[in-house]
Amino acid sequence: MFKGIVLGLLFAASAGYANAQSQEGSGYWQDIQKSGVLRCGAAVAPPHVIRDPQTGEYSGTFVDLCKKFASDALGVKAEIVDTTWDNIVAGLQANRWDLSMALNQNPKRAMAIAFSQPVVEYQVSGLYDKANPKFSQPPKSITDVDVAGVTIILMSGTSIDGTLSPQIKNATILRLPDIDATRLALSSRRGDILFDDSDSNALFSATGKDRWVTLNPEPAISKQGIAFGLRRSASYSDIQSLNFFIQEKSAIGEIDRIAKGYIDKLAGDIKQ
Repeated sequence: MFKGIVLGLLFAASAGYANAQSQEGSGYWQDIQKSGVLRCGAAVAPPHVIRDPQTGEYSGTFVDLCKKFASDALGVKAEIVDTTWDNIVAGLQANRWDLSMALNQNPKRAMAIAFSQPVVEYQVSGLYDKANPKFSQPPKSITDVDVAGVTIILMSGTSIDGTLSPQIKNATILRLPDIDATRLALSSRRGDILFDDSDSNALFSATGKDRWVTLNPEPAISKQGIAFGLRRSASYSDIQSLNFFIQEKSAIGEIDRIAKGYIDKLAGDIKQ
């Protein structure tokens, strides 16, 4: 009887230890290391995520960081998975990729996914044609453009869409699927003013400095961090691992160097 109790206790202890080992060997990054691939979801947002229209290859600040984290921290390859801003969160939740790149941090998204610390900061700006008679008096705020007869261009599914749309009561909103479509709509005058990430708008305005006018609304529409998104299954220690990587790259100036390189390159390409 005593012997049976001892054996039972030993078995339970052994099983508990094995279970603890199994749990220690399993986790967000451990599972990726087992698969050998870190999948990074990409929706176009220059200079953070850039897609070459001819080759389909991706580059940009977040793409470079995703590749570096994969190789330097995890010892795996990075795979860039094409998606859209409408699906950037849902695809992450459905395990179609492991990290969503260049996501604006906001409370609604934080209810669905986890975030790393910000990689870069951003604010929203507007861009319009200075020859547009609807803006004969330069607008200074959202109220100045929220006027009947004005068409506001937004990229569908972005945080800007979610933040700005509820504020618009009188103007018409034109939602388009990607960055190229929004720029084309502005250039062809399907819409009157485009609201987007200020970095993206600054790059586009370089195509016609004598044509485009930037609106930095007062008060600001939104100022948020831009970060990596992870599934909610990521533990605190999982997220800390990515945060420590970001902190180091930021501290040594690598993130700034990467970002500046892409901004300079894009501005040069636009001018050609």
